[in-house]
Amino acid sequence: MYLYLVIALSLLVVADGLYFHIAETEKKCFIEEIPDETMVMGNYKVQLYDPNTKGYGDYPNIGMHVEVKDPDDKVILSKLYTAEGRFTFTSHTPGEHLICLYSNSSAWFSGAQLRVHLDIQAGEHTQDYQQIASKDKLNELQLRVRQLLDQVEQITKEQAYQRYREDRFRQTSESTNSRVLWWSLGQTVVLVCTGLWQMRHLKGFFEAKKLV
Repeated sequence: MYLYLVIALSLLVVADGLYFHIAETEKKCFIEEIPDETMVMGNYKVQLYDPNTKGYGDYPNIGMHVEVKDPDDKVILSKLYTAEGRFTFTSHTPGEHLICLYSNSSAWFSGAQLRVHLDIQAGEHTQDYQQIASKDKLNELQLRVRQLLDQVEQITKEQAYQRYREDRFRQTSESTNSRVLWWSLGQTVVLVCTGLWQMRHLKGFFEAKKLV
């Protein structure tokens, strides 16, 4: 039981802190596998390269456009943010969500390089439990129970998503096996027809030459 719980916990979507460099007109996209009805929160900060200091500095005028598409390629978030901030969305379809970021600053800094710090969190990791405890007046034990309930709920969603992935994989495998079978049958029919045609052609050739 404990081993199963550890494995389930390891499947949870955790925080992914990173930074990357992009040009002002470049778009950078990330794929996140997210269960349905799961809140996702992204914290970001954009910095501009300064050739004078050979480093990256903060420029409040830079804007960052965030676009999120669900597995059905439907846009669920498209908004222009400031140089530093947070975006949130809730998934309604399980699967791979495409998160794209690009700057609107091409008219300002003539193609300079940007550094984007990004931290994506999902599920119970998006909750501010200190704020929840203060708002709902929860003691330490009650807050811990609340955290455990949120973790159990997220584990349930992850398990449902894994079953969804297994079902999709099984459907793909069955479809592939079916196509391979029909392809093999088609090849067999073509070979048989070709053999019969060759036998008939050779028989006519031998009869014309009076060899048989």
